Amino acid sequence: MNAKSNGHQTAIVTGASSGIGLGVTRALLERGYHVVGTSRTISKSKEVKASGDLVLVDGDISKKDAAITVADAAIRHFGRIDLLVNCAGIYITKPFTDYTPEDFEMMISTNVAGYFFITQQVVAQMRKEKSGHIVSISTVLVDQPLAGAHISLPVISKSTIPAFSRALAMEYVADRIRFNTISPGVVDTPMHANDDHESLKKLHPIPRLVQISEIVDALLYLQSAPMVNGENIRIDGGAHAGAKW
Repeated sequence: MNAKSNGHQTAIVTGASSGIGLGVTRALLERGYHVVGTSRTISKSKEVKASGDLVLVDGDISKKDAAITVADAAIRHFGRIDLLVNCAGIYITKPFTDYTPEDFEMMISTNVAGYFFITQQVVAQMRKEKSGHIVSISTVLVDQPLAGAHISLPVISKSTIPAFSRALAMEYVADRIRFNTISPGVVDTPMHANDDHESLKKLHPIPRLVQISEIVDALLYLQSAPMVNGENIRIDGGAHAGAKW
């Protein structure tokens, strides 16, 4: 079945069971996309349920076998892949010298390998279709670290994403496959449910948290802008531009 010829596009969303990934999944479904959503235990999620337009695939996206399973599910159910949104990610904050080998392996596995393997599988399919778009979520902390903040390991892992997207944008431009990045500041997600929101707001020159809907808006813009390629959209109230004082 060719989903695009029937008026539908097919998207894969990683980290789709919560936070940004869940918001992206819901927004794409509302706009008529077929979606394959994946996370470690997404089939048990109370927030999202499988349907004719939504296929749920459990798996550790940092493993190549899981990436193959997810991409194969999109082809089997919907016939093609038009969009990949790499949302899966974790955040461990500690003083640099306190990070353990286990911390390092966990963050690199999820935040680097979790993008690498699924993107590799999706690009192989998009090359056959001679079109496609891959959007990956990074963080503005890559551009604007904070004095005293314990973010070295998140920055090591997330800093790869904009560079990775730019490199691939050039490698596959002849195949009409685009690669872009969205780098938010602090997003109002369950990850920060128990944090001091008033303090977090002060990290942005526009003093509030980023909303998931704003990330969705950026994604939809990128989808509608075929000349935007290799871009990194920062959604941070201007934090990347400099200090507000």
